[in-house]
Amino acid sequence: MSDLLLRPMLAEDIDEILPLERKAHAHPWTPGLFSDSLVSGYNCWVLAQGEGGQERIVAYGILQIVVGEAHLLNITVDPKRQGKGLGRQMLNELIAIARPKADTLFLEVRPSNIVAVGLYTAMGFNEIGLRKNYYPAANGGREHALMMALAL
Repeated sequence: MSDLLLRPMLAEDIDEILPLERKAHAHPWTPGLFSDSLVSGYNCWVLAQGEGGQERIVAYGILQIVVGEAHLLNITVDPKRQGKGLGRQMLNELIAIARPKADTLFLEVRPSNIVAVGLYTAMGFNEIGLRKNYYPAANGGREHALMMALAL
């Protein structure tokens, strides 16, 4: 992997992020959700890779930090680059950002996303509950969310 750079997400990045979001998720975030996250002052970060003098976003994450609690709202790796440790690297970066400002990092994840559940468990997250019918699913159905937390 050539030089990876963690930097704040910019509004101009949304156009590059949206195709990755759509490829990675059956129910992707909308442009408005990304814009609202930036405007609201959430911790929005990208992991970018230099390629031939041009930067390409390979992963991104969004944290909301309020009153000593952090909530991981979105973490995504370019599907073409999954399985290379970028999710772990991005998560480590987000944990480092949250640690001085929060005592606990929370997240929700689809139980069907076995790879993500495995990563979170390996990184020390514990299952703390279940949100029933939290996520939209195929054919108008709903999928539960595992609630997980990591003490910082």
